[in-house]
Amino acid sequence: MSGDDLAGGYDLVVFDLDGVVFLIDKPIAGAPEAVERLHERNTAVAYATNNASRRAAEVAELLTGMGVPARPAEVLTSAGAAAAVLADKLPAGSPVLVVGADALRAEVTEAGLTPVESLDDEPVAVVQGYGPEVGWRVLAEASLAVRAGALWVVTNTDRTLPSPRGPLPGNGSLVAVLRTALDRGPDLVVGKPEPALFTTAAALSHAERPLVVGDRLDTDIQGAVTAGVDSLLVLTGVSGPADLLSAEPGRRPTFVAADLSGLFRPAEDAALPLRAGEAGGWRVSRDGGSATLDGSGDPVVALRLLCAATWDGVAPAAVSGASDAARELLSSWGL
Repeated sequence: MSGDDLAGGYDLVVFDLDGVVFLIDKPIAGAPEAVERLHERNTAVAYATNNASRRAAEVAELLTGMGVPARPAEVLTSAGAAAAVLADKLPAGSPVLVVGADALRAEVTEAGLTPVESLDDEPVAVVQGYGPEVGWRVLAEASLAVRAGALWVVTNTDRTLPSPRGPLPGNGSLVAVLRTALDRGPDLVVGKPEPALFTTAAALSHAERPLVVGDRLDTDIQGAVTAGVDSLLVLTGVSGPADLLSAEPGRRPTFVAADLSGLFRPAEDAALPLRAGEAGGWRVSRDGGSATLDGSGDPVVALRLLCAATWDGVAPAAVSGASDAARELLSSWGL
Protein backbone atom coordinates (compact mmCIF):
# COMPACT_ATOMS: atom_id res chain seq x y z
CA MET A 1 0.00 0.00 0.00
CA SER A 2 1.03 3.58 -0.63
CA GLY A 3 -0.23 6.59 1.24
CA ASP A 4 0.27 8.91 -1.74
CA ASP A 5 -3.49 9.08 -2.37
CA LEU A 6 -6.72 8.19 -0.61
CA ALA A 7 -6.95 4.62 -1.94
CA GLY A 8 -3.32 3.98 -1.06
CA GLY A 9 -4.15 3.98 2.63
CA TYR A 10 -6.37 0.89 2.35
CA ASP A 11 -5.91 -2.77 1.44
CA LEU A 12 -9.51 -3.34 0.28
CA VAL A 13 -12.02 -1.08 -1.47
CA VAL A 14 -15.64 -2.21 -1.12
CA PHE A 15 -17.87 -0.61 -3.74
CA ASP A 16 -21.60 -0.21 -3.70
CA LEU A 17 -22.90 -0.63 -7.25
CA ASP A 18 -26.03 1.35 -8.15
CA GLY A 19 -25.08 5.02 -8.13
CA VAL A 20 -21.37 4.33 -7.65
CA VAL A 21 -20.16 2.02 -10.42
CA PHE A 22 -23.21 2.08 -12.69
CA LEU A 23 -26.72 3.45 -13.13
CA ILE A 24 -29.10 0.60 -14.04
CA ASP A 25 -27.11 -0.85 -16.97
CA LYS A 26 -24.56 1.81 -17.88
CA PRO A 27 -21.23 2.50 -16.17
CA ILE A 28 -20.75 5.84 -14.46
CA ALA A 29 -18.05 7.89 -16.18
CA GLY A 30 -14.62 7.03 -14.82
CA ALA A 31 -15.74 3.95 -12.87
CA PRO A 32 -14.10 1.29 -15.10
CA GLU A 33 -10.84 3.25 -15.10
CA ALA A 34 -10.90 3.62 -11.30
CA VAL A 35 -11.37 -0.11 -10.73
CA GLU A 36 -8.67 -0.91 -13.28
CA ARG A 37 -6.21 1.35 -11.45
CA LEU A 38 -6.91 -0.48 -8.21
CA HIS A 39 -6.32 -3.83 -9.91
CA GLU A 40 -3.05 -2.57 -11.35
CA ARG A 41 -1.93 -1.64 -7.82
CA ASN A 42 -3.00 -5.04 -6.47
CA THR A 43 -5.53 -3.44 -4.15
CA ALA A 44 -8.28 -5.94 -3.34
CA VAL A 45 -11.72 -4.99 -4.63
CA ALA A 46 -15.19 -6.17 -3.58
CA TYR A 47 -18.75 -5.21 -4.49
CA ALA A 48 -21.50 -5.14 -1.88
CA THR A 49 -25.00 -4.50 -3.17
CA ASN A 50 -28.41 -4.34 -1.57
CA ASN A 51 -30.05 -5.04 -4.92
CA ALA A 52 -31.43 -8.58 -4.63
CA SER A 53 -32.55 -8.89 -8.26
CA ARG A 54 -29.26 -10.44 -9.49
CA ARG A 55 -27.02 -13.25 -8.26
CA ALA A 56 -23.29 -12.75 -7.73
CA ALA A 57 -22.36 -14.41 -11.04
CA GLU A 58 -24.87 -12.25 -12.90
CA VAL A 59 -23.51 -9.10 -11.28
CA ALA A 60 -19.95 -10.08 -12.17
CA GLU A 61 -21.00 -10.72 -15.76
CA LEU A 62 -22.81 -7.38 -15.93
CA LEU A 63 -19.78 -5.53 -14.57
CA THR A 64 -17.39 -7.27 -16.92
CA GLY A 65 -19.62 -6.37 -19.84
CA MET A 66 -19.33 -2.73 -18.79
CA GLY A 67 -15.55 -2.88 -18.80
CA VAL A 68 -15.24 -3.49 -15.05
CA PRO A 69 -13.57 -6.91 -14.66
CA ALA A 70 -15.16 -8.73 -11.75
CA ARG A 71 -15.29 -12.26 -10.40
CA PRO A 72 -18.37 -13.77 -8.69
CA ALA A 73 -16.28 -14.26 -5.54
CA GLU A 74 -15.82 -10.48 -5.33
CA VAL A 75 -19.57 -9.82 -5.29
CA LEU A 76 -21.69 -9.95 -2.15
CA THR A 77 -25.44 -9.51 -2.58
CA SER A 78 -28.18 -9.05 -0.03
CA ALA A 79 -30.06 -11.92 -1.70
CA GLY A 80 -27.25 -14.36 -0.99
CA ALA A 81 -26.84 -13.05 2.54
CA ALA A 82 -30.57 -13.36 3.27
CA ALA A 83 -30.66 -16.94 1.99
CA ALA A 84 -27.64 -17.81 4.13
CA VAL A 85 -29.30 -16.34 7.23
CA LEU A 86 -32.47 -18.35 6.61
CA ALA A 87 -30.46 -21.53 6.05
CA ASP A 88 -28.87 -21.02 9.47
CA LYS A 89 -32.23 -20.51 11.15
CA LEU A 90 -34.40 -23.15 9.44
CA PRO A 91 -34.25 -26.92 8.86
CA ALA A 92 -33.17 -28.01 5.38
CA GLY A 93 -35.99 -28.03 2.86
CA SER A 94 -38.18 -25.61 4.82
CA PRO A 95 -40.78 -23.78 2.69
CA VAL A 96 -39.97 -20.09 2.26
CA LEU A 97 -42.33 -17.66 0.54
CA VAL A 98 -40.21 -15.52 -1.80
CA VAL A 99 -41.19 -11.95 -2.62
CA GLY A 100 -38.74 -10.77 -5.24
CA ALA A 101 -36.88 -11.67 -8.40
CA ASP A 102 -35.76 -15.05 -9.74
CA ALA A 103 -32.29 -14.38 -8.32
CA LEU A 104 -33.68 -14.47 -4.78
CA ARG A 105 -35.53 -17.71 -5.48
CA ALA A 106 -32.33 -19.23 -6.84
CA GLU A 107 -30.39 -18.20 -3.73
CA VAL A 108 -33.06 -19.73 -1.47
CA THR A 109 -32.93 -22.97 -3.46
CA GLU A 110 -29.12 -23.09 -3.37
CA ALA A 111 -29.24 -22.60 0.39
CA GLY A 112 -31.19 -25.86 0.68
CA LEU A 113 -34.62 -24.33 1.26
CA THR A 114 -37.83 -24.62 -0.79
CA PRO A 115 -39.22 -21.48 -2.47
CA VAL A 116 -43.03 -21.25 -2.41
CA GLU A 117 -45.58 -18.66 -3.55
CA SER A 118 -48.66 -19.15 -1.41
CA LEU A 119 -49.91 -19.42 2.17
CA ASP A 120 -51.33 -22.81 1.11
CA ASP A 121 -47.74 -24.11 0.98
CA GLU A 122 -47.39 -23.40 4.73
CA PRO A 123 -44.27 -21.22 4.57
CA VAL A 124 -42.31 -20.91 7.80
CA ALA A 125 -40.59 -17.74 6.56
CA VAL A 126 -41.05 -14.89 4.11
CA VAL A 127 -38.01 -13.38 2.40
CA GLN A 128 -38.53 -10.09 0.60
CA GLY A 129 -36.18 -8.45 -1.89
CA TYR A 130 -36.44 -6.06 -4.81
CA GLY A 131 -38.05 -7.37 -7.99
CA PRO A 132 -39.49 -5.26 -10.80
CA GLU A 133 -42.38 -7.71 -11.24
CA VAL A 134 -43.46 -7.82 -7.58
CA GLY A 135 -47.20 -7.19 -7.40
CA TRP A 136 -50.22 -7.24 -5.16
CA ARG A 137 -50.86 -10.99 -5.25
CA VAL A 138 -47.51 -12.07 -3.80
CA LEU A 139 -47.57 -9.20 -1.31
CA ALA A 140 -50.98 -10.37 -0.16
CA GLU A 141 -49.72 -13.94 0.30
CA ALA A 142 -46.72 -12.64 2.23
CA SER A 143 -48.97 -10.58 4.49
CA LEU A 144 -51.10 -13.61 5.26
CA ALA A 145 -48.03 -15.76 5.92
CA VAL A 146 -46.50 -13.29 8.36
CA ARG A 147 -49.82 -12.94 10.17
CA ALA A 148 -49.87 -16.72 10.46
CA GLY A 149 -46.49 -16.67 12.21
CA ALA A 150 -43.90 -16.87 9.43
CA LEU A 151 -40.52 -15.23 10.05
CA TRP A 152 -40.24 -12.04 7.92
CA VAL A 153 -36.74 -11.37 6.57
CA VAL A 154 -35.98 -8.59 4.08
CA THR A 155 -32.85 -8.11 2.02
CA ASN A 156 -32.77 -4.32 2.46
CA THR A 157 -34.94 -1.28 3.05
CA ASP A 158 -33.62 1.18 0.42
CA ARG A 159 -36.57 3.44 -0.29
CA THR A 160 -35.34 4.26 -3.80
CA LEU A 161 -33.10 3.03 -6.59
CA PRO A 162 -31.02 5.52 -8.60
CA SER A 163 -31.64 5.71 -12.34
CA PRO A 164 -30.75 8.07 -15.20
CA ARG A 165 -34.35 9.34 -15.03
CA GLY A 166 -34.25 9.97 -11.29
CA PRO A 167 -34.94 7.92 -8.14
CA LEU A 168 -37.28 4.93 -8.57
CA PRO A 169 -39.14 2.93 -5.87
CA GLY A 170 -36.79 0.46 -4.19
CA ASN A 171 -37.32 -2.54 -1.96
CA GLY A 172 -37.93 -0.31 1.04
CA SER A 173 -41.01 1.08 -0.69
CA LEU A 174 -42.30 -2.46 -1.22
CA VAL A 175 -41.48 -3.37 2.38
CA ALA A 176 -43.51 -0.30 3.41
CA VAL A 177 -46.57 -1.87 1.80
CA LEU A 178 -46.36 -4.87 4.11
CA ARG A 179 -45.32 -2.71 7.04
CA THR A 180 -48.54 -0.72 6.58
CA ALA A 181 -50.71 -3.82 6.15
CA LEU A 182 -49.18 -5.64 9.11
CA ASP A 183 -48.69 -2.60 11.35
CA ARG A 184 -45.17 -3.77 12.20
CA GLY A 185 -41.71 -4.02 10.72
CA PRO A 186 -39.69 -7.01 9.49
CA ASP A 187 -38.15 -9.46 11.93
CA LEU A 188 -34.73 -9.05 10.32
CA VAL A 189 -33.07 -6.75 7.76
CA VAL A 190 -29.97 -8.35 6.25
CA GLY A 191 -28.43 -5.80 3.88
CA LYS A 192 -26.91 -2.39 4.45
CA PRO A 193 -26.96 -0.49 6.80
CA GLU A 194 -26.36 -3.75 8.67
CA PRO A 195 -22.59 -4.32 8.62
CA ALA A 196 -22.56 -7.98 7.53
CA LEU A 197 -21.77 -7.40 3.84
CA PHE A 198 -18.77 -5.23 4.73
CA THR A 199 -17.39 -7.46 7.47
CA THR A 200 -17.78 -10.50 5.22
CA ALA A 201 -15.94 -8.75 2.37
CA ALA A 202 -13.08 -7.87 4.71
CA ALA A 203 -12.88 -11.40 6.07
CA LEU A 204 -12.83 -12.99 2.59
CA SER A 205 -10.02 -10.65 1.50
CA HIS A 206 -8.12 -10.90 4.80
CA ALA A 207 -8.17 -7.10 4.79
CA GLU A 208 -7.01 -5.16 7.81
CA ARG A 209 -7.97 -1.69 6.56
CA PRO A 210 -11.00 -1.64 4.24
CA LEU A 211 -12.59 1.43 2.69
CA VAL A 212 -16.30 1.49 1.81
CA VAL A 213 -17.36 3.58 -1.20
CA GLY A 214 -21.06 4.41 -1.54
CA ASP A 215 -23.61 6.94 -2.69
CA ARG A 216 -26.17 6.59 0.12
CA LEU A 217 -25.78 7.93 3.63
CA ASP A 218 -28.58 5.76 5.02
CA THR A 219 -27.18 2.43 3.78
CA ASP A 220 -23.56 2.49 2.58
CA ILE A 221 -22.21 5.10 4.96
CA GLN A 222 -24.28 4.13 7.99
CA GLY A 223 -23.26 0.52 7.42
CA ALA A 224 -19.59 1.50 7.31
CA VAL A 225 -19.92 3.53 10.50
CA THR A 226 -21.62 0.57 12.19
CA ALA A 227 -18.87 -1.76 10.97
CA GLY A 228 -16.22 0.63 12.28
CA VAL A 229 -14.52 1.22 8.91
CA ASP A 230 -13.74 4.36 6.90
CA SER A 231 -16.00 5.43 4.05
CA LEU A 232 -16.08 7.64 0.97
CA LEU A 233 -19.32 9.23 -0.22
CA VAL A 234 -19.41 9.89 -3.97
CA LEU A 235 -21.95 12.38 -5.29
CA THR A 236 -22.99 10.32 -8.33
CA GLY A 237 -26.07 8.65 -6.87
CA VAL A 238 -28.77 9.18 -4.28
CA SER A 239 -27.37 11.31 -1.42
CA GLY A 240 -26.48 14.87 -2.36
CA PRO A 241 -24.78 17.85 -0.70
CA ALA A 242 -27.87 18.91 1.27
CA ASP A 243 -28.17 15.39 2.69
CA LEU A 244 -24.52 15.41 3.74
CA LEU A 245 -24.82 18.79 5.45
CA SER A 246 -27.69 17.52 7.60
CA ALA A 247 -26.28 14.02 8.21
CA GLU A 248 -26.54 12.56 11.71
CA PRO A 249 -23.28 11.43 13.34
CA GLY A 250 -24.01 7.78 12.51
CA ARG A 251 -24.29 8.63 8.81
CA ARG A 252 -21.23 10.82 8.34
CA PRO A 253 -18.56 9.58 5.93
CA THR A 254 -14.82 9.91 6.44
CA PHE A 255 -14.39 11.41 2.97
CA VAL A 256 -16.44 12.96 0.16
CA ALA A 257 -15.67 13.28 -3.56
CA ALA A 258 -17.55 14.18 -6.71
CA ASP A 259 -16.85 10.74 -8.19
CA LEU A 260 -14.46 7.80 -8.04
CA SER A 261 -11.54 9.89 -9.26
CA GLY A 262 -11.34 11.09 -5.66
CA LEU A 263 -9.77 7.74 -4.77
CA PHE A 264 -6.58 8.84 -6.51
CA ARG A 265 -6.21 12.28 -4.99
CA PRO A 266 -4.65 13.07 -1.62
CA ALA A 267 -6.79 11.91 1.29
CA GLU A 268 -6.61 15.37 2.85
CA ASP A 269 -8.41 16.75 -0.23
CA ALA A 270 -11.49 14.67 0.62
CA ALA A 271 -11.43 14.44 4.42
CA LEU A 272 -14.48 15.55 6.39
CA PRO A 273 -15.10 17.99 7.86
CA LEU A 274 -12.75 20.73 6.62
CA ARG A 275 -12.36 23.06 9.62
CA ALA A 276 -9.89 25.51 8.07
CA GLY A 277 -12.64 28.07 7.48
CA GLU A 278 -11.03 29.03 4.18
CA ALA A 279 -9.72 26.86 1.33
CA GLY A 280 -9.71 26.58 -2.46
CA GLY A 281 -11.14 30.05 -3.04
CA TRP A 282 -14.00 29.59 -0.55
CA ARG A 283 -14.48 31.09 2.88
CA VAL A 284 -17.05 30.17 5.53
CA SER A 285 -17.76 32.56 8.39
CA ARG A 286 -20.06 31.90 11.35
CA ASP A 287 -22.25 34.25 13.33
CA GLY A 288 -23.96 32.39 16.13
CA GLY A 289 -26.40 29.92 14.61
CA SER A 290 -25.83 30.96 10.99
CA ALA A 291 -23.02 30.62 8.47
CA THR A 292 -22.08 32.46 5.28
CA LEU A 293 -20.28 31.04 2.24
CA ASP A 294 -18.22 33.45 0.18
CA GLY A 295 -15.90 33.16 -2.82
CA SER A 296 -15.81 30.59 -5.63
CA GLY A 297 -14.07 27.35 -6.54
CA ASP A 298 -14.51 23.57 -6.42
CA PRO A 299 -18.01 22.77 -5.04
CA VAL A 300 -16.66 19.82 -3.04
CA VAL A 301 -14.29 22.12 -1.13
CA ALA A 302 -17.22 24.38 -0.25
CA LEU A 303 -19.20 21.35 0.88
CA ARG A 304 -16.39 20.16 3.14
CA LEU A 305 -16.05 23.62 4.68
CA LEU A 306 -19.77 23.88 5.30
CA CYS A 307 -19.90 20.43 6.91
CA ALA A 308 -17.68 21.83 9.66
CA ALA A 309 -20.37 24.42 10.39
CA THR A 310 -23.52 22.32 10.00
CA TRP A 311 -22.11 19.32 11.86
CA ASP A 312 -21.32 21.73 14.67
CA GLY A 313 -24.89 22.96 15.06
CA VAL A 314 -25.65 25.36 12.19
CA ALA A 315 -28.86 24.34 10.42
CA PRO A 316 -28.37 23.95 6.66
CA ALA A 317 -31.27 26.37 6.18
CA ALA A 318 -29.24 28.98 8.08
CA VAL A 319 -26.43 28.91 5.50
CA SER A 320 -26.40 31.84 3.06
CA GLY A 321 -24.20 32.95 0.18
CA ALA A 322 -22.27 36.20 0.06
CA SER A 323 -21.03 35.90 -3.54
CA ASP A 324 -22.84 35.12 -6.79
CA ALA A 325 -20.98 31.80 -7.05
CA ALA A 326 -21.89 30.88 -3.48
CA ARG A 327 -25.56 31.76 -3.92
CA GLU A 328 -25.74 29.80 -7.17
CA LEU A 329 -24.07 26.78 -5.58
CA LEU A 330 -26.35 26.77 -2.54
CA SER A 331 -29.38 27.11 -4.79
CA SER A 332 -28.24 24.11 -6.85
CA TRP A 333 -28.09 22.12 -3.60
CA GLY A 334 -31.65 23.12 -2.73
CA LEU A 335 -30.60 25.49 0.07
